[in-house]
Amino acid sequence: MSIWIDKQGRRHVGVMVKGRRVHRILEAGAPASDAKQLESRLIAELTAAKPLAGDPMLEEVMPLYMEHAKTTRWPDQSEQCAKRIQPWLTGFRASQAREVAAKIIRDMKPAYKPATINRSLAALKKALSLAWDLGMTQVNHGLEIKSLPPNNKREVFLTLGEVEKLAEHCPEGVQAAIWIALYTGARRGEVLAIKPDDVGSHSLTIHAQNTKTLRTRVVPIVDPLWRWLSIVPLPYKDYEGLKSGFQRGRKKAGMEHVNFHDLRHSCASILIASGADLYTVSKILGHAAVTTTQRYAHMQVEQQRVALEKAFA
Repeated sequence: MSIWIDKQGRRHVGVMVKGRRVHRILEAGAPASDAKQLESRLIAELTAAKPLAGDPMLEEVMPLYMEHAKTTRWPDQSEQCAKRIQPWLTGFRASQAREVAAKIIRDMKPAYKPATINRSLAALKKALSLAWDLGMTQVNHGLEIKSLPPNNKREVFLTLGEVEKLAEHCPEGVQAAIWIALYTGARRGEVLAIKPDDVGSHSLTIHAQNTKTLRTRVVPIVDPLWRWLSIVPLPYKDYEGLKSGFQRGRKKAGMEHVNFHDLRHSCASILIASGADLYTVSKILGHAAVTTTQRYAHMQVEQQRVALEKAFA
């Protein structure tokens, strides 16, 4: 519990009782006695477990995010992130967001990766931010939610033979997505967004609005890719259709450890194994900076080691 004055001369009152934290800001010029009275009232209300003004239920806040999700680049995925954490929100108020987030992290960790958990936490944070913008709360409780440290590095690099094995167990649409991803380094969303007009006589254009970096890139078309580009757009309305087909295929192939994104990493590893430098790889993959491509630097070092051993053995 504390009272302080900010640079604008406004008095702040912070109270925490039974794990519930409330922060209120008084009007500029309010005397210390008003802050003391507010502090006492908040403590009494929290102790009595009475709902506080400007402290809506989280179930009332999340619909704000659902509306916002419709305006995002991938609305289906955004809505799924919010629905995933819905069971944890029942019975809790906005001021308890940090407590709820901690429980979400604890319960989801055994089944989900940090990146997946963070996307769901981001939905809750945005909902709370929208509630604050609309005056439903007197403080942005979303700022109290901390994300997990990302741990997305994967070391799954497929050979051409392994990709062939995976693809042959998939329907044609999934096969096309697999080979397009491998031959271009494109992400799943980028593959699904390719239209016939994007296919030129010598190169493929991946438009900015479909990329993670919001930058258009042009990738040369290698001969084996033409067969698969002939059937774009792929027969999937959204990524869920491709995802389910890919998961069934990898299970049949006995490669359940493989993710679709591993094809992008495999593109990089095959390029480097053929002698491509990191700058060239970064341009093909569409990295915003070559520093992102440094994760593949160890492959070049291994090539250099082999070369040295051949030369001086």
